[in-house]
Amino acid sequence: MAAVPSREVARRVFAREFNDASYTFKESDDERAPVYLLLPTGERANRIFLVGTLTETEDVGEDSEYWQGRVVDPNGDPFFVYAGQYQPEAASMLRELEPPAYVAITGKPRTYETDDGDVNVSVRPESITLVDAATRDRWVVETAERTLERIERFGEGRESETAGGGGSAAGVNEYVRMADEQYDRPSAQYRDLVVTALESLEDDPSGGSGESSSEEVGGGAEPEPQP
Repeated sequence: MAAVPSREVARRVFAREFNDASYTFKESDDERAPVYLLLPTGERANRIFLVGTLTETEDVGEDSEYWQGRVVDPNGDPFFVYAGQYQPEAASMLRELEPPAYVAITGKPRTYETDDGDVNVSVRPESITLVDAATRDRWVVETAERTLERIERFGEGRESETAGGGGSAAGVNEYVRMADEQYDRPSAQYRDLVVTALESLEDDPSGGSGESSSEEVGGGAEPEPQP
């Protein structure tokens, strides 16, 4: 009896690091092999889990509904979420929710190249759930912990490479090496995201209203091509 494939772990990541990621890869030639997004802190992500403030929704479809949602993390950085006919439940949530609202989203990273050669990253949601401020705050703390762990492993992996250890052929060091090759960004910069995210909880322990201005969030993303 064939083994049932297990679902990939949903990584917790702040929006700035997620949006900085642009490199995707497979670890098998199988057409159905999972596609991974390589995070700059040296971890692969086939699925992500995020909680933030839904600040805007818009139907950007042409022939059929195709909903874009903007979800802001505590640093003011946005995740862009897209759902259409192949994600009917998620599309329905984006249609019905009234921003601002706290939402929890599990989904898959998607990348696409724009006409001018830039790579944009978005989330194709598997589920969207309305949550409260306490849930958002717990996500911030847990995401901060996971981010610091990745930064520490990244540093250890690079030290191993520098010392001539080479690292293991698989596992953490492999993705650290890949991130070091693909991205020209020091992983320590993401430590600043952790600090500001945790400070936001101290400044506003109740979670606030969830509102965020367009200036804080930044400009909108160009809609990804519809499937």
